[in-house]
Amino acid sequence: MMNSILVTLHISPQDYIKQYQIPGVMVHTHASDGRRVQFPASILKPFLLHEGIHGRFRINFSQNGKFKSIERSS
Repeated sequence: MMNSILVTLHISPQDYIKQYQIPGVMVHTHASDGRRVQFPASILKPFLLHEGIHGRFRINFSQNGKFKSIERSS
């Protein structure tokens, strides 16, 4: 069974470059259900646009907590 969390992110391109472009850096935020979560910033790179990263995302992971995939969610 795959587990997932929903997060809403608003990261400017400048913040992504300054804070999250370094290998191994983690994003700390809250899931939509209130849980505090962290995940590697590198998984967001496919969603980095000129305007930054904005929107709601579903992060899927295995039962042992390993990252599987990320997708934009409605």
